Amino acid sequence: MPAHSKVQDMAEAVKWLEEGKTYQWIVDEYRRKYGIDTTISMWAALRRRQGIDNRIVRDDTLIPWAVKPEHRHSHAVSMLRAEARKRAGKELTPLMSDMLATWLRGLQEDGAVVHYDPTTDEGWWYVSRREGIDNDLIRVPDRATGRRAGIE
Repeated sequence: MPAHSKVQDMAEAVKWLEEGKTYQWIVDEYRRKYGIDTTISMWAALRRRQGIDNRIVRDDTLIPWAVKPEHRHSHAVSMLRAEARKRAGKELTPLMSDMLATWLRGLQEDGAVVHYDPTTDEGWWYVSRREGIDNDLIRVPDRATGRRAGIE
């Protein structure tokens, strides 16, 4: 059975996707509201078929590293992604906006930036800002290792 046949109300589904509801929220809401089990990949495919912009914003200036799977959900990288969305003009939830403001204030007060070291268990570190070098939120790496560097 095609995935789109599970969609009970296409206008509702499109509205949720355009509002930026998470795929997991939609999966849970469909189970609650309609008693229908769906998958995250089904909603991602529907978003693509409907031509709805991806919620993910890639910003290689804020995350220039190839991030290992075990480090992709750490607080520091979540905040860098939120800042990337904000810079791209995407709307943040009020909670995420507050969390980001608090995090940015803490970096500023501590004179710190984010550093990523994939060889460690923790991955993400806060280190002192180097004047004249680390002019944004991250420790400028010796070399980029992310998607555009062809290493990921």
